[in-house]
Amino acid sequence: MTLPATDLMPFIVLVPLIAGPICALLPGRQWPWLIATLSTAAALVLSAITLAAVFDGSTLRYPFGNWMPPIGIEYRVDAASAFVALLITGVSTVLLPWAKVLVDDEVPERQSAFYALFLIAMAGLLGITLSGDIFNVFVFLEISSLATYALIAHGRDRRALLAAFRYLIMGTVGATFLLIGIAFIYILTGSLNMADLGDRLVNHQDSRALQVALGFIVVGFSIKLALFPLHHWLPNAYTYAPSLISAFLAATATKVALYVMLRFVFDVFGADYSFLALPLSAGFMALAIGGMLMGSWLAILQSNLKRMLAYSSVAQVGYMVLGVSLVTLTGLTASFLHLFNHGLMKATLFASVGLIIWRCGSVQIQDLRGIGRQMPWTLTAFALGGVSLVGIPPTAGFISKFYLISAAVEAGQVWLVVLILITSLMAIVYIARIVEVAWLQPRPEDAPTVKEAPWSLLVPVWIMVAANFWFGIDTRLTVGASTVAAEALSGGLLP
Repeated sequence: MTLPATDLMPFIVLVPLIAGPICALLPGRQWPWLIATLSTAAALVLSAITLAAVFDGSTLRYPFGNWMPPIGIEYRVDAASAFVALLITGVSTVLLPWAKVLVDDEVPERQSAFYALFLIAMAGLLGITLSGDIFNVFVFLEISSLATYALIAHGRDRRALLAAFRYLIMGTVGATFLLIGIAFIYILTGSLNMADLGDRLVNHQDSRALQVALGFIVVGFSIKLALFPLHHWLPNAYTYAPSLISAFLAATATKVALYVMLRFVFDVFGADYSFLALPLSAGFMALAIGGMLMGSWLAILQSNLKRMLAYSSVAQVGYMVLGVSLVTLTGLTASFLHLFNHGLMKATLFASVGLIIWRCGSVQIQDLRGIGRQMPWTLTAFALGGVSLVGIPPTAGFISKFYLISAAVEAGQVWLVVLILITSLMAIVYIARIVEVAWLQPRPEDAPTVKEAPWSLLVPVWIMVAANFWFGIDTRLTVGASTVAAEALSGGLLP
């Protein structure tokens, strides 16, 4: 008997959520890692089945306990949520086999707790993505956030504790803003179901309280998203976290925050209200441009490789939000496309950096002189991930920027094309700098000889490299899912 996708949906969250406590109870290093790897792979299979079921634009709904919404809680999955869930589970499944040796090195103790926290953070992100209830979105957001704070604190540099604390402070501020906004909505409507709120809030569009709720929620998610200038928690968090967590967060956390903010703006408040009640379009565009320019410039100035990639992420968040600010179907499609593609790029780059740190013991760019000749496969993977980040064909990054440029031209904002090209050139500067140091500069005579990473660690990295090129050539999945996701969110209201 084959279970329908609707019945399988809850297990996308349930599998890692149950596997997490099981990992915490297991002794040693091997079993927690194995359970974590198998559970993420199972969640990936379930996510792929779910995406296939909603790829035609349909929506799956799963009410819990036979309490029908809006009274009961439900999972509500369309192409947008299934696409994001596929990114979370796919990246996690590829990263865990790669991370085994690195976690042994960076987190020698308490690995049972480490893998348990990883699975709980992953389950929280998936719960945010699939939930059709705004309060449960908040609950899952806090589950993932609390686990993430603890994971960052596992970094072996003592500054990881300070980075986790700063993230905790900023995350708490963001969560408070969200909770206040949700409270305003509940007071106005008496409902927490997203689909139901989309109908009920039409009768409250003249209310000042609804404007306040929208403002609180957008600011709260902007903090979680690390949208400029609310990004200050991100560089330290990515820099001092263990390599696995840096790669995982860079590929997923900000993407989920963007997705759920769009879910609120388009599904709960409605695009016709959200972009009229507040100057969201102009505000998003200004902050996106600021992030693109400042993130790229600060990335150029860094001497720490992980911090360079962290500031690059600030710039890439700007690209995603820029697509939203155009308020067109093509712009929203470009945002979803870059959400997915940037997850692949950053996972590739941070995974490569993890291998460099493992072999070299340093993340300082000056210590990488001549290392390209000693770790050619690792540095080539990094360079190719950088090619995708810049947006050179035939990579996934090129497809993202092509659609973003098309959206800007379609909206009559041709000057944005120049800005996108300028920031792409800035990306070339900081990626080319690493290539030049690693390949063209001689290795110091007193520097230790560095061995290439074993193939057991290189294969997952090169799978992600291949994915960057595959989705730059065959765009049926990414462009198709992004288009359906944008249409599902916009409800046919965007030009």
